[in-house]
Amino acid sequence: MDSDGERLSPGGRWNPDVVCEKSLFKTKLSESLVQLACCHRLCAFPWNRNELCVWNTVTAQPLRLSGHCNSISAVSYGSKTNPLLVCSASRERVIVWNLDECTQKVQEGLTPRGTVIGTLLGMVLHVRFSPDDQQVAVCAGNQIYMLSAKVWDYSTGQLIYQSGVLTACPLLSLLIDEENKQIITGCAEGQLWIFSLISDHNYRFVARIDLKKKQEKFCNRVWKSRKEIGEEQNISKLCKTNHVRPEGSVEISLPVLLIEPCDFLVCSYNEEEISSALNTSYFWIGSSIGLLIINMANFELEAFLSYKDYSDLSIRFAGSCALTRHAVNGKILCLITSMFEDMIAVLEVNLAALVRTQQSDFLQCGNANSLSVIARCSLLTNSPLCKTLKKNMKETSSKKLGAKSTVKDQPLVFHNKIKSSGYTAVPQMTMLSPSNNLKKNKVSKWKISCKRKNREYPLESSPPVKCEKEMSVTCKPTPICCIQYSGDGEMLACGLTDKTVLIFSSDLTDTYNVFSGHDGAVNSVGWSHDNKWLVSASEDRTLRIWSVCNSEPALILGKEKFHKTLRFAQFYFVDSFILLCCGAEFQLLSFHLDTTKDDIKRYKQRSVCKLVQKFPMASTVEITSLSAVNDFYSYIVLTAGSNRALEVFDLNAGCSTAVIPEVHTRSVHQICQNKGSSFSTQQPEAYNLFMTTAAGDGIKLWDLRTLRCERRFEGHSSLCYPCGIALSPCGRFIASGSDDKCAYIYEMRSSTFLYKLKRHTESVINVAFSPSSPQLITATLDGKLQLFLP
Repeated sequence: MDSDGERLSPGGRWNPDVVCEKSLFKTKLSESLVQLACCHRLCAFPWNRNELCVWNTVTAQPLRLSGHCNSISAVSYGSKTNPLLVCSASRERVIVWNLDECTQKVQEGLTPRGTVIGTLLGMVLHVRFSPDDQQVAVCAGNQIYMLSAKVWDYSTGQLIYQSGVLTACPLLSLLIDEENKQIITGCAEGQLWIFSLISDHNYRFVARIDLKKKQEKFCNRVWKSRKEIGEEQNISKLCKTNHVRPEGSVEISLPVLLIEPCDFLVCSYNEEEISSALNTSYFWIGSSIGLLIINMANFELEAFLSYKDYSDLSIRFAGSCALTRHAVNGKILCLITSMFEDMIAVLEVNLAALVRTQQSDFLQCGNANSLSVIARCSLLTNSPLCKTLKKNMKETSSKKLGAKSTVKDQPLVFHNKIKSSGYTAVPQMTMLSPSNNLKKNKVSKWKISCKRKNREYPLESSPPVKCEKEMSVTCKPTPICCIQYSGDGEMLACGLTDKTVLIFSSDLTDTYNVFSGHDGAVNSVGWSHDNKWLVSASEDRTLRIWSVCNSEPALILGKEKFHKTLRFAQFYFVDSFILLCCGAEFQLLSFHLDTTKDDIKRYKQRSVCKLVQKFPMASTVEITSLSAVNDFYSYIVLTAGSNRALEVFDLNAGCSTAVIPEVHTRSVHQICQNKGSSFSTQQPEAYNLFMTTAAGDGIKLWDLRTLRCERRFEGHSSLCYPCGIALSPCGRFIASGSDDKCAYIYEMRSSTFLYKLKRHTESVINVAFSPSSPQLITATLDGKLQLFLP
């Protein structure tokens, strides 16, 4: 038995304080894949095949226990510390040892004995104590519990669930996450499968994680960030990955040898990090090439330790792995066996140092202060947001109106007092007006509803899951491209592929107005803050602003101003500007809407719109989504491009301030910010949360302050169509469309869906929460709206 307690020398390519080899044992092992055990400062492993060695890392003294005739294949510690039990298993017997009694007998010069609880079970692959240490689950031969995704009711001994075949490779590890009520299993090809154990979820599938892809993505991020600061020589060879594998090289797999909870709280230093660590589960994943830490909220890697990166480690490829669950002074013990040699090593991993050295690479360069959606400073003197048309236009407008009011009727001929020919009178006939079924009393109802007192949004209300009403927006199936509630929750605007914009009452009982004039599908609609105006962008490369009480557009920006299709348009900075995206740039427009009538030039557009500045998005062909807050003053604009990146712009400074590459595996088709509503109140920090979604890649929740993905939501299907998402005004629920003819509701703190809303006749492509009451509208591909209430 050789022992080596020296620390890793600085010869390692990475920080030597991260990991050191405490002890090295050369012994005969029956198999490279052997279940090992670590608990506190004790490590248990087979010694010379049929002996059990319990190594105390503090005293560096072994405790050898004999009782097996065949090779030991599995070892496990009990859940309690008083008394501390350890179980060892071989082909002929399973033995439970009381370590306190065994230590006392050795001190007395006696031979310690364990309790045999099973015999002749065959090849034992895995053993595990129950939480009360009263029972031991043994996986042997064809009696496999928990290993092949089977769940047993312990009280009755009956099988209550069995999954289908998950993968062609064998399942090597399994863990039940009691806090989140999930079961996690890993296979030999590096796949993690997660199922929900919540009683009414019927063991539904939550997510599948490809560790190889996650590891490559994580290492590429480290490589790029260190390359920018000139430290690429300190990067692991495993991190220098590319899409072309050299000829003759062997692709490295990541078999999941171990899944254990990670005490990530020791890596937290401020209130935000502590809060995140308390609300999120982290797990160690032991593999043949190293250790990984995965965040179970967003399914992303937080850290990666490669054995090959540390030159003083004796084992480069592990056959088995075990970890202590709780960190002591920020450090954990790791016990590994060699895949090719008869060696066992005890490693001490500094968890805090590992995470700190790798996550520091992702800090934003040149952005010392964290971003905030809520404006925290006054406008700069040279800010683009200072260039508004409203003041100047109001003054000129009032002068013109004053001049017009002084004009009096004059005799036309012969000095007789004859009234003019009538050109100064308002025409009695409305020309070029679209035909619709609008009733006059509908507008009066809307005016009365706007005078109602503001009511408070019920923050503790249950989600809207009961279908109350269904309607078709047109007489024939017409896809609904976009929907949006007005700020007061009284009206719903819908943009259709038939080139029209419809406005309905929030309860879908009345049609307030029909706007026609676009020559292509309406891509987006957006309400003004005062709920009087509506902006629409279309495939015909035009933008139109409509008055809710009038069928004629107040402002039209034609095709000559835009070279590509307008994907999105909205009011911005509390109705001071308009934002629109066209091609690879978005534009900031100042405008003034003039609805006064000039009797002589009544067909000439009096409203004015002026380009303030264009903002190109870096390295992209087209902006696929844009989002900004209009309900309060905010300088932040979020854009997503066809290059799968997300870019953050600060319009007060007039420049880009951050870029997040590879947000999804495909282009983001919607960014949804937590904008709250005038009927609900949230913490100021909550407005920094936003979501992104892409076809086939679920939903991701981001924090603007850290530019990190905080949680991922999977369960709905969006492979065929880009399905929309929405966030409730209370900030608790997320709604998503799906191409399986259902809508899904997620709870903010859970990655699996809470409710599945069925009874739709086609794919649900858009969803919207009411800002004033707990109700949800879904829109389908065949032109139907459904209203859901709690």
